[in-house]
Amino acid sequence: MQENKNEKVDEYERAPGMRPRLALYHANARGTGCAIKMELHPASGAADGGIFCTFAAQKTVGYRLGPNPTFPTFDWTEAHTVKLAFDDLAKMQQVFRGECESINGDHGIWHFTARGSTRIGLRHIIDPVPGYSLELFFCPAGGGDERRWLFHLQPSEALGISEVISGSMYLVAFGVPEEFKAAVAD
Repeated sequence: MQENKNEKVDEYERAPGMRPRLALYHANARGTGCAIKMELHPASGAADGGIFCTFAAQKTVGYRLGPNPTFPTFDWTEAHTVKLAFDDLAKMQQVFRGECESINGDHGIWHFTARGSTRIGLRHIIDPVPGYSLELFFCPAGGGDERRWLFHLQPSEALGISEVISGSMYLVAFGVPEEFKAAVAD
């Protein structure tokens, strides 16, 4: 499903048991915007929890004037997903809380897989526009062109994401307590 904030949510998205998901879309007139989708995965059994963050580049610009407006679209087929584990989320919180200006002194967080290497960067910026820069770099294994996604978080969005991360940390670390699972099942 091609996803935009103005499209109707299909039945699959409304299905019971769907994971909590947050999406932010930043389209621009140059077509260089980005969208991010964050999905909470609580720890379960021996599996560590995390927040899966998917980055998608802007695909079309859209045109909102006239009798048939079109909305910008994002390329979810070429999107890249990273799992932000407990330690990754804690490092992001340090930046959001002002304890440091960037993750690991602008070195970012590195993830290595068989597909390639990914660097996640988050830094506080003041000029030219105040906010936070959330960047994802992916370099495929065996060579190839590096891909980059850049998402500028406005201060209010950064505050919201920081609160979402704070509220998710217990579930990421320990999962859903058994007494809550039992209460929901009844």
